[in-house]
Amino acid sequence: MHETALELVRLQEVLDKSAGSGGPHLASILTADRRLSAEQLCERLAGMRLFVLATVTADGRPLTGSVDCYLLHGRFYFSSGRTSVRMRHLAARPAASASHLPGEELAVTVHGRAELFELSDPAHGELRQAMLDHYLPLQGPQFGAWLDQSDSLGAWIEPERLFTFALER
Repeated sequence: MHETALELVRLQEVLDKSAGSGGPHLASILTADRRLSAEQLCERLAGMRLFVLATVTADGRPLTGSVDCYLLHGRFYFSSGRTSVRMRHLAARPAASASHLPGEELAVTVHGRAELFELSDPAHGELRQAMLDHYLPLQGPQFGAWLDQSDSLGAWIEPERLFTFALER
């Protein structure tokens, strides 16, 4: 877990505010006993998790695609090619939503604004390190070389609304 005590408090505030913002149907599904606390969320999302990211085209159409996502310091981080459609969308229109649905027992959905940054920026070295921690054992040192040569941007989604659903805790 990468979150400080203050970051967990901030994340819990977003979770609590979000829980009260849904309509009656959502509230009937995301009952208190089925929601995760900030600490439980960070534990469940440790490491890389696949999320489906939704961005918006210039004419308002939603587009989705998968991203390797890392929950770091209460934000949802991912990367993609500098010229990818998703990064061009986010540069022009930073509103984004992303969902993690590994099965019927867990769902995490975040809505917020994405902020782009240079993946090589040392200020965001934790994303790079998280990527290395996940992919070096799977792909070997060539992943590190590829990452150093890639023309990628990093991004994070600052959660404005965050919903969790867990059948088992």
